[in-house]
This record gives sequence, structure tokens and C-alpha cells, in this order.
Amino acid sequence: MPRYDFRCRSCGATFELRRPMSQANAPALCPQGHEDTVKLLSTVAVTGTASGGGAAAPAPASGGGGCCGGGCCG
Repeated sequence: MPRYDFRCRSCGATFELRRPMSQANAPALCPQGHEDTVKLLSTVAVTGTASGGGAAAPAPASGGGGCCGGGCCG
């Protein structure tokens, strides 16, 4: 299940919840019971540089193929 980070606007607590993607935007209670929370943007989802450009991922050095990149699967 995906993990979502939240911050409570009332007390400032930051916490995480694991929930199905279908509930990603559902309201969340903070551990102190406050209802005024906001879902935080995951830093994993943010890519590129400050100027808006980004570098492409390097190609595998082995030159293999298949599911593992080692050339054993075709």
C-alpha cells in the first residue's frame, strides 16, 4: 500500500498514513485528533532541476536485455 505524508495545520505535526490509492485524497486525522490536515507532496515524485530541465537516466552499461538486463532472458 502507498504511504502518504500529512501535516496538521493546527499543531504542526507531520505524520504518514498507509492507505489504498483510492483513498489518497480522503481527509486524515492527525495523531492528536485534529481534522485540519494537508497532504504533502512526496519528494520522490519531484524530478528535474530548478531551471525546469532534467537529465535523462543513464542506459545500462551491460547492454543486455530481458527482464533483468543481464541478457539471460533474451
